[in-house]
Amino acid sequence: MKENSSFFAARVAWLTALLVLFILGFAIRLYDLTDLPLEFHSTRQLLSALKARGMYYQTLSETEVPAGHRSFAIQQWKFRASVEPEFFERVVAFTYQFTGEQVWIARIYSSLFWMIGAVFLFLLARGLSSTDGAITATAFYLLSPYAIVASRSFQPDPLMVMLIIIFLWAVYKWAQQPASYIWAIIAGLFGGFAIFIKLVAAFFVIGGGLGALLASLGQRSLREALKQPQVYVLSVLGILPGAAYVVYGVFIAGYLGRQFGGRFIPSLFLSPSYYLGWIAMLNLVIGGATLTMALLGLFFLEKEKLRFILSLWAGYALFGIYFNYHISTHDYYSLPLIPIAALSIAPLADWFFAQLAKLTITRMTRLAAYCLLLFGVSMSLWNTRAQMKSVDYRPDVAMWTEISEKVGDTTLAALTQDYGSRLAYWGWRSAANWPQEGDIIYRKDRGGNFDFEKTFRELTDGKDYFLVTDFDQLKRQTLLQEKLSELPVVFSGEGYIVYDLRK
Repeated sequence: MKENSSFFAARVAWLTALLVLFILGFAIRLYDLTDLPLEFHSTRQLLSALKARGMYYQTLSETEVPAGHRSFAIQQWKFRASVEPEFFERVVAFTYQFTGEQVWIARIYSSLFWMIGAVFLFLLARGLSSTDGAITATAFYLLSPYAIVASRSFQPDPLMVMLIIIFLWAVYKWAQQPASYIWAIIAGLFGGFAIFIKLVAAFFVIGGGLGALLASLGQRSLREALKQPQVYVLSVLGILPGAAYVVYGVFIAGYLGRQFGGRFIPSLFLSPSYYLGWIAMLNLVIGGATLTMALLGLFFLEKEKLRFILSLWAGYALFGIYFNYHISTHDYYSLPLIPIAALSIAPLADWFFAQLAKLTITRMTRLAAYCLLLFGVSMSLWNTRAQMKSVDYRPDVAMWTEISEKVGDTTLAALTQDYGSRLAYWGWRSAANWPQEGDIIYRKDRGGNFDFEKTFRELTDGKDYFLVTDFDQLKRQTLLQEKLSELPVVFSGEGYIVYDLRK
């Protein structure tokens, strides 16, 4: 009777802790829901927002929206670069038909994707360690500060991470039952869908698949394991969707080929900025202390499970080597590392809870430990909430509207945030965009050069005004400052200056 009572109490404790984690995780992602999508990689979020608006406006008649707005919205959708399939944007655009154009709808979808991923992360982490370890892993995945902000952004990455996690859960199930076609099919479908949503998922899907294959080796050799037909079912299902998209985008539609350039820059391997940048991204995404605990957790895994997790880390490492420019400059490229780190922390947490149980015989030990864990994440959540509350982007709409009204029907060159996306989304105007400092450096890293006078002449040819709203960038580009100082100011306001190019 006492054993049953202890088991029931432990079960209630971890179910309560898990429920609280999910409530807190979803609630913090809905905080400040209707603010503009500018808090996290606004360039990428506005790319999806412009595409979704164009898709939505295409379904509207000219009696429902102004004809000029409709044609401009569709033009911006078609004009903007396409790297990934526009699946998420189409889901949001479809929802607009019921809610109207509310860009915060995407935040709800992204948050739901991340929460669904948390369910399967918990199940996988429990299979790799224990319930205690799985709860700790889920807490980190749901409530780490970077994950909160990144997982509610309007971009395909939260959906991709969710699909990767479901794939890892299914493929690990297959590793435990390698003769099962069901798990091979499920894993193949979700892995293929993840790669279709964003091709970079292939590094993590392949890493997870190889890790599961290695984990399934018992008395068999690798050659014998590769003879299983389930391996090829899984592989074909995983390859087909992404391969079909690449073939269509490169050879049929022709828009995808140019997007693959500039991902790998060999010269960066000789540059300290690559390694220091990657370290900085890791520190931002998961933190140095968490990275250390995740790596320490590997020492507490059994051999078969260690093979699985090490393959995930190897996939991330190869990903960072291939996308060497982006891994050291774009923090969200390391977003898939969050579930990998969470899974690696689980066995360390399991060991910690086991040691804690040995030190005391009280029945309240596990509950007290969970309360301590929840207290820590609550403090972190409060800081994240305060950070969200500290900035309100809503007044920016008035500025972009004001600029649009003042410039009228003139033609523009511009140095603005997000390559003119804010002007296009809220000002309903397009402009020839002046490159940012990072673009100039990127061009030089790839062996190109930057001729200022030629670029300025080509960009401003036939334009009436030069709009500046990104003054931080202007300070970094002294040649542009000098050139613009020679031009008369047509008008200015809080946050912008417009120069006259007609003189």
